[in-house]
Amino acid sequence: MSILHHIFALATKEFLAVLRDRRSRFVLIGPPIIQLLIFGYAATFDLNNIPLGIYNEDNGAASRELISHFRGSPHFQIIKRVERDAEITPLIDGRQTLMVLHVGPRFSAKMERGDTAPVQVIVDGRNSNTAMLALNYARSIVLDFNRKWSGRKGQAGPPAHLQVRAWFNSNLESRWFIIPGIVGLLTLVVTLVITALSVAREREADTFDQLLVTPLRPTEILIGKALPGMVIGIIEGSFIILVAVVWFDIPLRGNLGALYLGLFLFLLSAVGVGLMISSLAITQQQGLLGAFLFLVPAVILSGFATPIANMPQVVQTLTYLDPLRYFLIVLRGVFLEGSSIELLTDQYWPMALIGLCSLALAGWLFRHRMY
Repeated sequence: MSILHHIFALATKEFLAVLRDRRSRFVLIGPPIIQLLIFGYAATFDLNNIPLGIYNEDNGAASRELISHFRGSPHFQIIKRVERDAEITPLIDGRQTLMVLHVGPRFSAKMERGDTAPVQVIVDGRNSNTAMLALNYARSIVLDFNRKWSGRKGQAGPPAHLQVRAWFNSNLESRWFIIPGIVGLLTLVVTLVITALSVAREREADTFDQLLVTPLRPTEILIGKALPGMVIGIIEGSFIILVAVVWFDIPLRGNLGALYLGLFLFLLSAVGVGLMISSLAITQQQGLLGAFLFLVPAVILSGFATPIANMPQVVQTLTYLDPLRYFLIVLRGVFLEGSSIELLTDQYWPMALIGLCSLALAGWLFRHRMY
Protein backbone atom coordinates (compact mmCIF):
# COMPACT_ATOMS: atom_id res chain seq x y z
CA MET A 1 0.00 0.00 0.00
CA SER A 2 2.88 2.37 0.72
CA ILE A 3 4.09 2.02 -2.90
CA LEU A 4 0.64 2.90 -4.25
CA HIS A 5 0.42 5.81 -1.82
CA HIS A 6 3.79 7.14 -3.00
CA ILE A 7 2.81 6.83 -6.67
CA PHE A 8 -0.57 8.48 -6.05
CA ALA A 9 1.07 11.37 -4.20
CA LEU A 10 3.56 11.97 -7.01
CA ALA A 11 0.83 11.73 -9.64
CA THR A 12 -1.25 14.28 -7.71
CA LYS A 13 1.79 16.57 -7.55
CA GLU A 14 2.20 16.26 -11.34
CA PHE A 15 -1.46 17.10 -11.94
CA LEU A 16 -1.19 20.18 -9.74
CA ALA A 17 2.04 21.28 -11.46
CA VAL A 18 0.33 21.06 -14.85
CA LEU A 19 -2.92 22.72 -13.81
CA ARG A 20 -1.25 25.58 -11.90
CA ASP A 21 0.90 26.54 -14.87
CA ARG A 22 -0.98 28.90 -17.20
CA ARG A 23 0.96 27.76 -20.26
CA SER A 24 0.30 24.09 -19.51
CA ARG A 25 -3.43 24.76 -19.08
CA PHE A 26 -3.48 26.49 -22.44
CA VAL A 27 -1.68 23.54 -24.08
CA LEU A 28 -4.33 21.19 -22.68
CA ILE A 29 -7.39 23.21 -23.66
CA GLY A 30 -6.65 25.71 -26.42
CA PRO A 31 -4.67 23.96 -29.19
CA PRO A 32 -6.73 20.72 -29.31
CA ILE A 33 -10.00 22.62 -29.80
CA ILE A 34 -8.51 25.07 -32.32
CA GLN A 35 -6.70 22.35 -34.27
CA LEU A 36 -9.74 20.07 -34.31
CA LEU A 37 -11.92 22.81 -35.79
CA ILE A 38 -9.26 23.85 -38.32
CA PHE A 39 -8.49 20.30 -39.41
CA GLY A 40 -12.15 19.30 -39.41
CA TYR A 41 -13.18 22.06 -41.79
CA ALA A 42 -9.98 22.77 -43.73
CA ALA A 43 -8.33 19.35 -44.08
CA THR A 44 -10.34 17.76 -46.85
CA PHE A 45 -9.52 16.00 -50.09
CA ASP A 46 -12.81 17.12 -51.62
CA LEU A 47 -12.76 19.96 -54.13
CA ASN A 48 -15.84 22.18 -54.23
CA ASN A 49 -16.69 25.51 -55.86
CA ILE A 50 -13.99 25.16 -58.53
CA PRO A 51 -13.83 28.49 -60.42
CA LEU A 52 -14.93 27.71 -63.96
CA GLY A 53 -14.94 29.78 -67.13
CA ILE A 54 -17.42 28.99 -69.93
CA TYR A 55 -16.59 29.61 -73.59
CA ASN A 56 -19.71 28.59 -75.54
CA GLU A 57 -19.50 29.19 -79.29
CA ASP A 58 -22.61 27.16 -80.02
CA ASN A 59 -25.54 28.40 -77.87
CA GLY A 60 -27.66 25.49 -79.10
CA ALA A 61 -29.92 23.32 -76.94
CA ALA A 62 -27.29 20.63 -76.35
CA SER A 63 -24.59 23.08 -75.30
CA ARG A 64 -26.95 24.90 -72.94
CA GLU A 65 -27.96 21.60 -71.34
CA LEU A 66 -24.33 20.57 -70.88
CA ILE A 67 -23.51 23.88 -69.24
CA SER A 68 -26.54 23.56 -66.97
CA HIS A 69 -25.08 20.27 -65.71
CA PHE A 70 -21.90 22.13 -64.69
CA ARG A 71 -23.94 24.94 -63.16
CA GLY A 72 -25.92 22.48 -61.03
CA SER A 73 -22.84 20.64 -59.77
CA PRO A 74 -21.57 21.51 -56.25
CA HIS A 75 -18.02 21.06 -57.51
CA PHE A 76 -18.04 23.96 -59.99
CA GLN A 77 -18.84 27.65 -59.78
CA ILE A 78 -19.18 29.52 -63.07
CA ILE A 79 -17.50 32.88 -62.56
CA LYS A 80 -16.79 34.03 -66.11
CA ARG A 81 -18.38 33.89 -69.56
CA VAL A 82 -15.67 33.97 -72.20
CA GLU A 83 -16.46 35.65 -75.51
CA ARG A 84 -13.26 35.05 -77.50
CA ASP A 85 -10.08 32.94 -77.45
CA ALA A 86 -7.85 35.75 -76.19
CA GLU A 87 -9.72 35.88 -72.86
CA ILE A 88 -8.78 32.33 -71.87
CA THR A 89 -5.05 32.82 -71.23
CA PRO A 90 -5.42 35.69 -68.71
CA LEU A 91 -8.01 33.68 -66.77
CA ILE A 92 -5.70 30.68 -66.33
CA ASP A 93 -2.48 32.66 -65.89
CA GLY A 94 -4.00 34.92 -63.25
CA ARG A 95 -5.56 31.97 -61.37
CA GLN A 96 -9.02 33.49 -61.78
CA THR A 97 -10.30 30.11 -62.96
CA LEU A 98 -8.96 26.62 -62.51
CA MET A 99 -10.72 25.39 -65.64
CA VAL A 100 -12.27 26.70 -68.84
CA LEU A 101 -14.94 24.68 -70.66
CA HIS A 102 -14.87 25.35 -74.42
CA VAL A 103 -17.86 24.21 -76.48
CA GLY A 104 -17.30 24.38 -80.23
CA PRO A 105 -19.64 26.15 -82.73
CA ARG A 106 -21.29 22.99 -84.15
CA PHE A 107 -21.63 21.03 -80.91
CA SER A 108 -25.48 20.92 -80.83
CA ALA A 109 -25.77 20.02 -84.50
CA LYS A 110 -23.40 17.10 -84.13
CA MET A 111 -25.20 15.87 -81.01
CA GLU A 112 -28.56 15.96 -82.84
CA ARG A 113 -27.11 13.82 -85.66
CA GLY A 114 -25.56 11.38 -83.19
CA ASP A 115 -22.02 12.24 -84.24
CA THR A 116 -19.05 12.69 -81.93
CA ALA A 117 -19.08 16.23 -80.56
CA PRO A 118 -15.81 17.09 -78.79
CA VAL A 119 -15.70 19.45 -75.82
CA GLN A 120 -12.42 21.09 -74.87
CA VAL A 121 -11.41 21.42 -71.22
CA ILE A 122 -8.50 23.75 -70.42
CA VAL A 123 -7.19 23.26 -66.89
CA ASP A 124 -4.51 24.89 -64.76
CA GLY A 125 -2.02 22.06 -64.16
CA ARG A 126 0.29 23.84 -61.72
CA ASN A 127 -1.17 21.76 -58.91
CA SER A 128 -1.43 18.33 -60.50
CA ASN A 129 -3.58 16.77 -57.75
CA THR A 130 -6.14 19.55 -57.90
CA ALA A 131 -6.16 19.45 -61.70
CA MET A 132 -6.79 15.68 -61.71
CA LEU A 133 -9.68 16.05 -59.27
CA ALA A 134 -11.23 18.80 -61.36
CA LEU A 135 -10.85 16.73 -64.55
CA ASN A 136 -12.48 13.72 -62.92
CA TYR A 137 -15.43 15.84 -61.83
CA ALA A 138 -15.77 17.29 -65.34
CA ARG A 139 -15.52 13.82 -66.89
CA SER A 140 -18.29 12.46 -64.67
CA ILE A 141 -20.56 15.41 -65.55
CA VAL A 142 -20.02 14.88 -69.30
CA LEU A 143 -20.69 11.14 -68.95
CA ASP A 144 -23.94 11.86 -67.09
CA PHE A 145 -24.95 14.35 -69.78
CA ASN A 146 -24.20 11.78 -72.52
CA ARG A 147 -26.27 9.11 -70.81
CA LYS A 148 -29.31 11.36 -70.37
CA TRP A 149 -29.04 12.76 -73.91
CA SER A 150 -28.75 9.30 -75.50
CA GLY A 151 -31.68 7.97 -73.50
CA ARG A 152 -33.90 10.89 -74.43
CA LYS A 153 -33.01 10.80 -78.14
CA GLY A 154 -33.31 7.03 -78.40
CA GLN A 155 -29.70 6.71 -79.45
CA ALA A 156 -27.59 3.69 -78.64
CA GLY A 157 -26.01 4.09 -75.26
CA PRO A 158 -22.77 2.59 -74.01
CA PRO A 159 -22.67 -1.24 -74.02
CA ALA A 160 -21.91 -1.40 -70.30
CA HIS A 161 -23.13 0.82 -67.51
CA LEU A 162 -20.95 1.20 -64.42
CA GLN A 163 -22.77 1.30 -61.09
CA VAL A 164 -20.60 2.38 -58.17
CA ARG A 165 -21.32 1.55 -54.55
CA ALA A 166 -18.86 2.74 -51.91
CA TRP A 167 -18.66 0.73 -48.69
CA PHE A 168 -18.09 2.31 -45.26
CA ASN A 169 -18.26 5.86 -46.69
CA SER A 170 -21.22 5.91 -49.04
CA ASN A 171 -20.86 9.58 -50.02
CA LEU A 172 -17.06 9.36 -50.29
CA GLU A 173 -16.63 12.32 -47.91
CA SER A 174 -12.95 12.76 -47.12
CA ARG A 175 -13.90 14.29 -43.75
CA TRP A 176 -15.01 10.84 -42.60
CA PHE A 177 -11.48 9.59 -43.29
CA ILE A 178 -9.56 12.58 -41.89
CA ILE A 179 -11.33 13.40 -38.61
CA PRO A 180 -10.88 9.96 -36.98
CA GLY A 181 -7.18 10.37 -37.75
CA ILE A 182 -7.22 13.77 -36.05
CA VAL A 183 -8.33 12.04 -32.84
CA GLY A 184 -5.04 10.15 -32.80
CA LEU A 185 -2.97 13.12 -33.93
CA LEU A 186 -4.19 15.59 -31.30
CA THR A 187 -4.14 13.00 -28.51
CA LEU A 188 -0.52 12.24 -29.36
CA VAL A 189 0.41 15.94 -29.39
CA VAL A 190 -1.06 16.72 -25.97
CA THR A 191 0.14 13.54 -24.23
CA LEU A 192 3.64 13.71 -25.68
CA VAL A 193 4.14 17.37 -24.77
CA ILE A 194 2.87 16.90 -21.20
CA THR A 195 5.09 13.88 -20.48
CA ALA A 196 8.12 15.26 -22.36
CA LEU A 197 8.15 18.25 -20.01
CA SER A 198 7.59 16.35 -16.75
CA VAL A 199 11.15 15.38 -15.73
CA ALA A 200 12.67 18.37 -17.55
CA ARG A 201 10.44 20.66 -15.47
CA GLU A 202 11.93 19.18 -12.27
CA ARG A 203 15.49 19.74 -13.50
CA GLU A 204 14.79 23.29 -14.65
CA ALA A 205 13.07 24.21 -11.38
CA ASP A 206 15.92 22.65 -9.31
CA THR A 207 13.47 20.28 -7.59
CA PHE A 208 14.92 17.14 -9.14
CA ASP A 209 17.35 16.63 -6.25
CA GLN A 210 14.50 17.01 -3.76
CA LEU A 211 12.61 14.30 -5.62
CA LEU A 212 15.58 11.97 -5.34
CA VAL A 213 15.82 12.20 -1.56
CA THR A 214 12.18 11.19 -1.10
CA PRO A 215 11.35 7.54 -0.20
CA LEU A 216 10.29 7.03 -3.85
CA ARG A 217 12.28 4.58 -5.92
CA PRO A 218 13.07 5.39 -9.58
CA THR A 219 10.37 3.00 -10.84
CA GLU A 220 7.76 4.64 -8.62
CA ILE A 221 8.81 8.10 -9.81
CA LEU A 222 8.46 6.97 -13.42
CA ILE A 223 4.99 5.49 -12.87
CA GLY A 224 3.89 8.58 -10.96
CA LYS A 225 4.94 10.79 -13.84
CA ALA A 226 3.33 8.48 -16.43
CA LEU A 227 -0.14 8.38 -14.82
CA PRO A 228 -1.05 12.07 -15.37
CA GLY A 229 -0.18 11.79 -19.06
CA MET A 230 -2.38 8.69 -19.38
CA VAL A 231 -5.33 10.31 -17.59
CA ILE A 232 -5.03 13.59 -19.49
CA GLY A 233 -4.71 11.68 -22.79
CA ILE A 234 -7.89 9.67 -22.10
CA ILE A 235 -9.82 12.84 -21.21
CA GLU A 236 -8.53 14.70 -24.28
CA GLY A 237 -9.18 11.71 -26.55
CA SER A 238 -12.72 11.29 -25.20
CA PHE A 239 -13.47 14.98 -25.76
CA ILE A 240 -12.19 14.89 -29.34
CA ILE A 241 -14.16 11.69 -30.08
CA LEU A 242 -17.29 13.37 -28.70
CA VAL A 243 -16.78 16.44 -30.91
CA ALA A 244 -16.14 14.24 -33.95
CA VAL A 245 -19.42 12.36 -33.43
CA VAL A 246 -21.68 15.18 -32.25
CA TRP A 247 -20.34 18.19 -34.15
CA PHE A 248 -18.98 16.66 -37.36
CA ASP A 249 -21.50 13.77 -37.57
CA ILE A 250 -18.83 11.13 -38.07
CA PRO A 251 -20.45 7.69 -37.62
CA LEU A 252 -19.17 5.60 -34.72
CA ARG A 253 -20.17 2.12 -35.85
CA GLY A 254 -17.89 -0.05 -33.74
CA ASN A 255 -17.53 -1.02 -30.12
CA LEU A 256 -16.41 1.60 -27.59
CA GLY A 257 -14.45 -1.08 -25.75
CA ALA A 258 -12.37 -1.73 -28.88
CA LEU A 259 -11.82 2.00 -29.30
CA TYR A 260 -10.74 2.65 -25.70
CA LEU A 261 -8.51 -0.41 -25.57
CA GLY A 262 -6.69 1.00 -28.60
CA LEU A 263 -6.60 4.45 -26.96
CA PHE A 264 -5.10 3.03 -23.75
CA LEU A 265 -2.38 1.08 -25.56
CA PHE A 266 -1.61 4.05 -27.79
CA LEU A 267 -1.27 6.33 -24.76
CA LEU A 268 0.98 3.74 -23.13
CA SER A 269 3.39 4.00 -26.07
CA ALA A 270 3.05 7.81 -26.29
CA VAL A 271 3.78 8.25 -22.59
CA GLY A 272 6.77 5.94 -22.89
CA VAL A 273 8.23 7.99 -25.73
CA GLY A 274 7.49 11.22 -23.87
CA LEU A 275 9.27 10.03 -20.74
CA MET A 276 12.26 8.91 -22.82
CA ILE A 277 12.49 12.43 -24.24
CA SER A 278 12.01 13.98 -20.80
CA SER A 279 14.72 11.79 -19.26
CA LEU A 280 17.19 13.03 -21.87
CA ALA A 281 16.18 16.71 -21.68
CA ILE A 282 17.71 19.10 -19.18
CA THR A 283 15.39 22.06 -19.83
CA GLN A 284 11.74 22.29 -20.82
CA GLN A 285 12.76 23.88 -24.09
CA GLN A 286 14.80 20.79 -24.93
CA GLY A 287 11.87 18.57 -23.96
CA LEU A 288 9.49 20.52 -26.18
CA LEU A 289 11.93 20.42 -29.09
CA GLY A 290 12.41 16.67 -28.64
CA ALA A 291 8.65 16.13 -28.63
CA PHE A 292 8.20 17.92 -31.94
CA LEU A 293 11.22 16.16 -33.43
CA PHE A 294 9.34 12.92 -32.79
CA LEU A 295 5.91 14.24 -33.81
CA VAL A 296 6.71 15.29 -37.38
CA PRO A 297 8.07 11.93 -38.62
CA ALA A 298 5.47 10.06 -36.55
CA VAL A 299 2.63 11.85 -38.38
CA ILE A 300 4.25 11.47 -41.81
CA LEU A 301 4.96 7.75 -41.32
CA SER A 302 1.54 6.97 -39.84
CA GLY A 303 -0.43 7.08 -43.08
CA PHE A 304 -2.48 10.02 -41.79
CA ALA A 305 -2.36 11.89 -45.12
CA THR A 306 -0.44 9.68 -47.57
CA PRO A 307 -0.84 5.90 -47.98
CA ILE A 308 1.96 3.83 -46.48
CA ALA A 309 1.85 1.58 -49.56
CA ASN A 310 3.06 4.52 -51.69
CA MET A 311 6.21 4.96 -49.59
CA PRO A 312 9.59 3.35 -50.44
CA GLN A 313 10.11 -0.09 -48.96
CA VAL A 314 12.73 1.10 -46.46
CA VAL A 315 10.38 3.80 -45.19
CA GLN A 316 7.51 1.30 -44.98
CA THR A 317 9.66 -0.80 -42.65
CA LEU A 318 10.24 2.23 -40.41
CA THR A 319 6.49 2.76 -40.05
CA TYR A 320 6.27 -0.40 -37.92
CA LEU A 321 8.00 1.56 -35.13
CA ASP A 322 5.33 4.28 -35.20
CA PRO A 323 2.47 3.68 -32.71
CA LEU A 324 0.28 6.22 -34.52
CA ARG A 325 0.25 3.91 -37.56
CA TYR A 326 -1.60 1.22 -35.59
CA PHE A 327 -3.91 3.58 -33.73
CA LEU A 328 -5.13 5.18 -36.97
CA ILE A 329 -6.18 1.73 -38.20
CA VAL A 330 -8.02 1.17 -34.91
CA LEU A 331 -9.76 4.55 -35.11
CA ARG A 332 -10.88 4.23 -38.72
CA GLY A 333 -11.81 0.60 -38.21
CA VAL A 334 -14.05 1.35 -35.21
CA PHE A 335 -15.54 4.56 -36.65
CA LEU A 336 -16.23 3.49 -40.23
CA GLU A 337 -16.08 -0.31 -40.40
CA GLY A 338 -17.58 -1.24 -37.02
CA SER A 339 -14.53 -3.36 -36.17
CA SER A 340 -14.42 -5.38 -32.94
CA ILE A 341 -11.58 -6.20 -30.57
CA GLU A 342 -11.01 -9.54 -32.31
CA LEU A 343 -10.52 -7.90 -35.70
CA LEU A 344 -8.06 -5.35 -34.30
CA THR A 345 -5.81 -7.69 -32.32
CA ASP A 346 -3.03 -7.30 -34.88
CA GLN A 347 -2.99 -3.56 -34.14
CA TYR A 348 -3.15 -3.86 -30.35
CA TRP A 349 -0.12 -6.00 -29.61
CA PRO A 350 2.41 -3.82 -31.55
CA MET A 351 1.26 -0.75 -29.58
CA ALA A 352 1.57 -2.69 -26.33
CA LEU A 353 5.06 -3.87 -27.31
CA ILE A 354 6.17 -0.34 -28.26
CA GLY A 355 4.75 0.99 -24.99
CA LEU A 356 6.50 -1.58 -22.80
CA CYS A 357 9.83 -1.18 -24.62
CA SER A 358 9.71 2.63 -24.51
CA LEU A 359 8.76 2.66 -20.82
CA ALA A 360 11.57 0.22 -20.01
CA LEU A 361 14.05 2.37 -21.95
CA ALA A 362 12.70 5.50 -20.23
CA GLY A 363 13.26 3.84 -16.85
CA TRP A 364 16.82 2.89 -17.79
CA LEU A 365 17.56 6.43 -18.99
CA PHE A 366 16.01 7.89 -15.86
CA ARG A 367 18.15 5.76 -13.53
CA HIS A 368 21.36 6.48 -15.49
CA ARG A 369 20.73 10.23 -15.65
CA MET A 370 19.56 10.72 -12.06
CA TYR A 371 22.77 12.50 -11.17
